[in-house]
Amino acid sequence: MTHEVITLVDDINVSVSTNFLPNQSIPQDKQFVFSYTITITNNSLKPTKLLTRSWLITDAENEVTTVEGEGVVGKTPTIAPNQSFTYTSGCLLKTPMGTMQGHYVMQQKSTLNQKDKQIVQVDIPVFTLAIPHILN
Repeated sequence: MTHEVITLVDDINVSVSTNFLPNQSIPQDKQFVFSYTITITNNSLKPTKLLTRSWLITDAENEVTTVEGEGVVGKTPTIAPNQSFTYTSGCLLKTPMGTMQGHYVMQQKSTLNQKDKQIVQVDIPVFTLAIPHILN
């Protein structure tokens, strides 16, 4: 398991941990399954709603897959000030190593005027998906 903490857009923090799932993988068929758990923490004074996600997934052969859509794992959560939202999802690669990067589009509501909404893009820098000990 690897763990990275990524600080993004002033008041939104994202932490990522990844796991290789050997029981779901079939290396001889070039199927390497990884899970990733993401925690989004809202350190602002404004409720923040996750609207969409966009991922760029690249394997070790530079094959790129783009995944875009509404919310994450079927949810568009609103994260209250000083609260977090955690979810786990998965990724299938043809190689034992790859990377992911992307962004969330989020909507922040004013604490004074609920009709005042600001759209922000929270970029997620590259993180690695790798089977254990491949990088050592």
